[in-house]
Amino acid sequence: MTRLQSTAPTTLQKVWKDFLEPIVFAVVITQFVATLVGVDGVSMMPNLRDRERVFVPKYETWLHKAGVGDFSRGDIVIFKPPREAADKIGNLNKNFLGLWNYRPFLIKRVIGLPGDKIRVEGGEVFVNDVKLDSGWTTDYWRQQGCWDAQSELANNATSSRAGVMPDQAEITVPPAHYFVMGDNRTANGSEDSRLFGPVPRRDVAGRAAAVVWPIMRKTNASYDCASERVGELSGPNVLNWRVLNRPEAFDTLKSELAK
Repeated sequence: MTRLQSTAPTTLQKVWKDFLEPIVFAVVITQFVATLVGVDGVSMMPNLRDRERVFVPKYETWLHKAGVGDFSRGDIVIFKPPREAADKIGNLNKNFLGLWNYRPFLIKRVIGLPGDKIRVEGGEVFVNDVKLDSGWTTDYWRQQGCWDAQSELANNATSSRAGVMPDQAEITVPPAHYFVMGDNRTANGSEDSRLFGPVPRRDVAGRAAAVVWPIMRKTNASYDCASERVGELSGPNVLNWRVLNRPEAFDTLKSELAK
């Protein structure tokens, strides 16, 4: 006698299909293919605003870690700060419901690659003794009246202010590390490599490739230097979707360094 095999899903199959499969699929996609990351704060103004969401192609990161290609000067990257910095800088040490501490991801721009000599002087950045034209961000801060050229961070590649790094006018980026800075060039605008040193490649989660949210935004955003907060948003609403290309100054820098 021929018996008919039941085609009804087992409990295990149902749990996999309805619950586990979507989770596994989501984890694989976000860890190995692509993900979205939210911008928290104003350290990348004027080029990224608080609460914007950026698209991160994760496959690039895994290729770079495998030795295929590398991040470039001018890329915007998402990474975890060094543990020593998180222990000493309050903003880099978050607590989850009183259960455990964790290092939040930061988003900054790559300024120096492994082997580069970085110098910061009077608010200007020099890479291998060549001045980087930072007008793509400093022009905005000059207009706001709070471009920083006087503080320790504006005159040191690394500053002892946070108790993590010693004062150094110039630093050489170690192998498999990046020197990163925020686009916010006010006195307290960004906690970056000037405070905690170069970032290991292993701690870089990926490159911010495009802004995908919100869909629309106001053209202009002012900044209140005294309160260190975003001021009035003005101008017409424009489509906010945009590719995060490297500023042309980094191509110019690359050409100058190749001479």
